[in-house]
Amino acid sequence: MTVEKKRGRVANLKPFTKGHDPRRNLAGGPKLPDLKEAMARALGGDEAGRNHLERILEALRHKAEAGDVRAAELLLNRGYGMAKQNIDVTSAGQPITPPIVWSDAQ
Repeated sequence: MTVEKKRGRVANLKPFTKGHDPRRNLAGGPKLPDLKEAMARALGGDEAGRNHLERILEALRHKAEAGDVRAAELLLNRGYGMAKQNIDVTSAGQPITPPIVWSDAQ
């Protein structure tokens, strides 16, 4: 038999041994970089002493002042929080009341 024909056969499977087994990865997967540190590096300072975050916010402010509604909405939502949205749970203007059925039967 060739190697391709032997693949996928149950007879080729070997159980893990207790203790050290070189097939087990005890260290887990590769560690990911810390997101906060990566963002701090990406938004760090430039030559003029301003950080990139300030430059981004200034560009958004200029766009909002020029009439860009999306930029204004983004600045307002991030600065003051999103507006509360009320949901009307009624049916044709009437409140929905679930039917209450009292039963003594067990």
